[in-house]
Amino acid sequence: MRRLPINITPAERLARVAVGLAGAIAGVWLLTSANGLGLVILEVLLVLAGLDLVVTGALGHCPLYWRLGHVPRSLREAR
Repeated sequence: MRRLPINITPAERLARVAVGLAGAIAGVWLLTSANGLGLVILEVLLVLAGLDLVVTGALGHCPLYWRLGHVPRSLREAR
């Protein structure tokens, strides 16, 4: 199995994990009192977006950055 290249800086990784956890926890908390279908859908999307940020931050690989060919300057110089 091939390891994905790291294309997120350490500071961004930490921020993604922190914001992702906050979003996922907030989404779950809001789901406990959701009233309408529209709100439930938005809150589930909030949880999923938060989990995506946590996973990309933990792995250090962003598929969108990879598709766009974006590599932060600090990581380009290290290679």
